[in-house]
Formats: sequence, structure tokens, C-alpha cells
Amino acid sequence: QVQLVESGGGLVQPGGSLRLSCAASGRIFSINDMGWYRQAPGKQRELVATITRGGDTNYADSVKGRFTISRDNAKKSVYLQMNSLKPEDTAVYVCNAGARSRPGWDYLNYWGQGTQVTVSS
Repeated sequence: QVQLVESGGGLVQPGGSLRLSCAASGRIFSINDMGWYRQAPGKQRELVATITRGGDTNYADSVKGRFTISRDNAKKSVYLQMNSLKPEDTAVYVCNAGARSRPGWDYLNYWGQGTQVTVSS
């Protein structure tokens, strides 16, 4: 019913920057909170950043001051600007959104397929 597709990942040198995008599509009436999570090999998925429909943001301490989350409600998209990247930022970054297809229905969580970010010299 709802699909999330990420883009913008790739290989970057330490200190470099990347901008991730995530676009929602399908049968969507409204989208609530959106966020970015990441998972490195052998580690649990961790929260990177979230943003509410109204634009309030929250960041993991490890990325605060380096990453910026934003959204465009008209485009049903969420973005993650990543600056001053470190090798420990290497992970699969996954987009998340709460969405519903009809008014009054419960919001359900949807996940993208993920995009690989590798920070290495």
C-alpha cells in the first residue's frame, strides 16, 4: 500500500558529505512522523534522526551537529544531510514513516529497502 524508496547512498571519504533522500508513494492519505535509522554489520538497528509532520526534530547524540533531517510534505519526502562523515557512520541507512491510507485509520510503520553508506579512505 505504501512504499518508501531511498537514494543518495554511496562511498565517501572521511570528512565528506552525502545527502540521502526518501520518497513515499502508493495509497497514502497522510504521513505522520518520518525518520532515518541505520544498521551496521553485527549491530542492532539504531535511530539516527526523526522529524514530525510539523517539523520538530530529534537526533542521536552520535550524529548531532553533523546530520540534519528535513522533509517536504508536498513531495512526501524526507532527507538526511550528512556532513563531516566518519568511518563509524558506515551502515545501511533505512527510511521509516508512519502513514495511513484513509482518514481515521491507524498509522502504520513502513520501511524502505535501505541504502548503503560507506565512509572510507
